[in-house]
Amino acid sequence: MADHQEDEDLKLALKMSMQYNPPEPKRSKPIEEEETGSGSQSGGESPEAKSRRLQRELMAAAAEKRMVLFPKSPSPVNKARVLPISVVGGDKDEEVVGSCLGKELSVEESDQLFSMVFGNEVSKSVLAQWTNQGIRFSPDPETTIGLVQHEGGPCGVLAALQAFVLKYLLYFPGDRVASPCMGVWTLSKDRHVVSDSFSSVTEEAKTKALVRSMCEILFMCGDNNRAVIASFTNFEDSSSNQKDEAMAGGLPIESASDLQKILRFETFTTQASAQNKLEGTITAFQSRMGALLFLISALLSRGLDSVQADRDDPNLPLVTAPFGHASQEIVNLLLCGEAVPNVFDGRMDLGGGMFLKGISKNVDVGFLTLLESLNFCKVGQNLKCPKWPIWVIGSESHYTVLFALDPSVQEENELELRESQIRRAFDARDQSGGGGFITVEAFHQVAQETNIRLPIKKLDDICATGFIVWSELWQVILELDQNLGGIKDATGLMGKKVFDIYHFNGIAKSDINGGGQAMAVEGGMVPMQRPRLTKLNVSVPPKWTPEEYMTCALPPSSSEKDSEVNQPKPVQHAPLVDCIRTRWSRAACSWSGDPPSIV
Repeated sequence: MADHQEDEDLKLALKMSMQYNPPEPKRSKPIEEEETGSGSQSGGESPEAKSRRLQRELMAAAAEKRMVLFPKSPSPVNKARVLPISVVGGDKDEEVVGSCLGKELSVEESDQLFSMVFGNEVSKSVLAQWTNQGIRFSPDPETTIGLVQHEGGPCGVLAALQAFVLKYLLYFPGDRVASPCMGVWTLSKDRHVVSDSFSSVTEEAKTKALVRSMCEILFMCGDNNRAVIASFTNFEDSSSNQKDEAMAGGLPIESASDLQKILRFETFTTQASAQNKLEGTITAFQSRMGALLFLISALLSRGLDSVQADRDDPNLPLVTAPFGHASQEIVNLLLCGEAVPNVFDGRMDLGGGMFLKGISKNVDVGFLTLLESLNFCKVGQNLKCPKWPIWVIGSESHYTVLFALDPSVQEENELELRESQIRRAFDARDQSGGGGFITVEAFHQVAQETNIRLPIKKLDDICATGFIVWSELWQVILELDQNLGGIKDATGLMGKKVFDIYHFNGIAKSDINGGGQAMAVEGGMVPMQRPRLTKLNVSVPPKWTPEEYMTCALPPSSSEKDSEVNQPKPVQHAPLVDCIRTRWSRAACSWSGDPPSIV
């Protein structure tokens, strides 16, 4: 029996020396069994047995050294194209052969995935953008809670993920208590962020928030039933962060076949198992292919066929040409779990059985866009009024993040509640595609539904043109007595709101006028490239006349500055302010230093 035991150990050492993936370690016998078993000798270990034991130990040590020196030498077994998948979750985790690597994409899946993301004709510059962007926090103390973008293109992925990270850092740092009857969260007093001292957030807290955010997004994409996590080939076998970086640096993706060779994925059915996986492979997402890896994980969690079914035109790539920007479909997938291309609520019926797909449900973090202020689109209430005051901000070419520390900025006062009630009834009868006007007949339905009783003269005036414009109707409501369904306010203060809000732009920008650090280059000094975090003070008056709107939209002249009243801070303007006004239509904003940038 002793000889048989030695043969088994020699085979194990030989097997370990010839493959990269170590087999399940052989379990030693209990000490008591070895001392009392038939193969033991009462006089202690014989010289022959000691020699054989030392030989086995040397062979095992040699095998371990060979694995360290040649980590990329897989066994012939691992060269099989299709590997069994590891499904983790349920009542009992199911571990199957090959689970350390996950499942390999089939040739068909790789072709479909690559074509879906990049199209059939993608430039190397676009591929370089998407294979050189990791998911990493800013090293700058002022922007330490922000994810840094070094390459153009993946900002849509980073901004959406950033919004969820802020949700966990600001509102869910510890345990929370839910009130089932009220549906209200009671926030923990132990907050990672105190006031606006963002530099106090620890690395552990940021990593935890990142993992939880990634897990939530992937399960949301998987209809809360599953999450698919993509990884590099043999990534789990690496324990050194430096090695992970070198490994990622040597994995260019230029075609579907490249994708098929280096990617593996696993499916998880519980959030606990998915979080454990993400924690163990977080350095892969921090590597220079991390943003692309997370996008692929989200697409696989949704299912490639489901992603194509979400879209209005599945023939277009998700990464838009020629600059490689993330499409609205990518952003919507990460915000609401569906790769729909539009930002309005629900579906728009075009007739003939044709529909345009929008956002079907309320979301945790929202979306605002400069394009709405330019009348190119209309963001629906699902994205405009999310559960938490955090929004991805879209411009013509970039995505950034807007957020508030106080969730009460989302609460509606008496004026806003009445405005929302009338606006919903108005929009339900607006057949202009968001143009903001309805017919006289439709207006009578709105008035009846919302209990508005206009005097005959005002009714004739507002209906004189044959259609009713929202801005004109709202001005009438503001001047109408409350007993007639209006909200006339003698004090002029009802509905006024003042709050602070923050804007984060993760792309590294030159801090030209902000007094930032500079770095020396040949020929002089240039401002250091760094992300930007800007604090804005927002004041929302109860109403605006067109003249007041233009006064706030344009920089005041010197004579106007002398006549300003009730303006504790000078009103400033930037494209971000136009985005904010799509959420708070009468907002006036001010800030210190350089204007916030959304490009």
